[in-house]
Amino acid sequence: MAAKVYVDTSAFLAILNRDDRFHPQAGKIWIRLLEERAKLYTNSLVLLETMALLQNRLGLEAVRVFFHDIYPLLEVQWLDAELFLLAVSLLLAANRKELSLVDCSSFLSMQRARLVKVFAFDLHFGEEGFEVLK
Repeated sequence: MAAKVYVDTSAFLAILNRDDRFHPQAGKIWIRLLEERAKLYTNSLVLLETMALLQNRLGLEAVRVFFHDIYPLLEVQWLDAELFLLAVSLLLAANRKELSLVDCSSFLSMQRARLVKVFAFDLHFGEEGFEVLK
């Protein structure tokens, strides 16, 4: 059975940005996931955040590459109002400035899909008890 892995914005950015300090490690993990035919998950807020940051930092060509080459490989959980409100509640309850709404939505998406493995360079996933790929 193929591994099920949630993919965070930090991983997408590291894959596509050669100047990212995690780029070499991200490339190795990405190739391994593709070779293993892992099922790759993310949510709509991660897509939004990733595309906005790619456009801002690397330009529209990076968005185009992401959309045409990576997006088709993903199973996307589209946030509904209920999950969005739960993510906001989690963010406010955590009361931590460095924790983002996208992080909180990801934690909830992973719980909802019963995912434990995550491809991320964001330390918050490990703090929440998820298994961060290395």
